[in-house]
Amino acid sequence: METILLVLLEEYADWEAAYISSGVHLLGQGKFEIKTVSLSTQSVRSIGGLQTIPDYTIDTVPDDYAALLLIGGMRWREERARKLFPLVTHCSQNGRLLGGICDAVGFLAAAGALDAVKHTGNSLSELQWGDSQYKGAAHFQPKQAVCDKNTVTANGSAPLEFAREVLLALHVADEALVEDWYALHKLGYYNTSMHNRFVTMMQN
Repeated sequence: METILLVLLEEYADWEAAYISSGVHLLGQGKFEIKTVSLSTQSVRSIGGLQTIPDYTIDTVPDDYAALLLIGGMRWREERARKLFPLVTHCSQNGRLLGGICDAVGFLAAAGALDAVKHTGNSLSELQWGDSQYKGAAHFQPKQAVCDKNTVTANGSAPLEFAREVLLALHVADEALVEDWYALHKLGYYNTSMHNRFVTMMQN
């Protein structure tokens, strides 16, 4: 079983984490497990008020993981968040899947992780924080989500697209099944043909 790490800070966007975790468990059929990481062992509260006790701190993260995904939220611009820079660097240098959504993309930009890959975000200006050394402006793509060179990024209105790109990049399930899962949630339950096809594929 491979591990997918979700990095959560205080006031994280719980809905962005939910699509990934549910998609991995529903489609992955036990091939992956979701673990959470934060700056300490203290529980973190989401924007929606959910309390999460992290599985790991930045000092106890295992070396063996398949993906490091930074979930958006309200605290990525705080100075203490920069303690996560070494973890981001470790992920990139060891060929693991690296991802970020919403303001966490700005954090990846500040960490230098987007300088040489195609990526997106809330806007180009949102990736250019104060003293950030971001040099990837030429690679910015005005899209909902982008996957390039083992790096997935998405803007804050694209939690489903972010999850889809992560699921596809990790080969969590057959591509057709992932696309049907995405379409079902994007288009709605009462798109009968899509719902029936998805249920049939899950049963086989």
